[in-house]
Amino acid sequence: MKKINIRKTYYHISHRYFTINNVVITIALLIGASWAWGSIGVMQRNYDLQKEVDGKSRQQKLADLEVQSLAFEKKYYQSNEYQELAVRDRLGLVTPGESVLILPQNSEAAKNADIQSIATITAKPVAQQSKFQQWMNFIFGGNKQQ
Repeated sequence: MKKINIRKTYYHISHRYFTINNVVITIALLIGASWAWGSIGVMQRNYDLQKEVDGKSRQQKLADLEVQSLAFEKKYYQSNEYQELAVRDRLGLVTPGESVLILPQNSEAAKNADIQSIATITAKPVAQQSKFQQWMNFIFGGNKQQ
């Protein structure tokens, strides 16, 4: 009895599901799926390569900017203005009409006055508001300077 049922099932499956139409449709679906999978793989590779190209172009632009900056710096170092400033700095020379102003060190009273003025600026009390009031001021512009 089991052999007959197996034969019936085999006959039923082979004649109902394994027809030429079903096999052709299955092969077409497999080909379409493999084509889609390959296309996605190629798109991913192109995306990765484009990211690499963009990174290289950014590096090239950065290198070009550095070259330009160094060229400007070289021109500045070769200019008469820089040479004059460098000589004046190294030798301590001044141009006619310049005078040196030497200031004394700050006294303790001046230092304490600076510290107190900074402390008064930072120590202003801030009015505490509820979260609701803060939101209302934010939404309706209550914190705007007048």
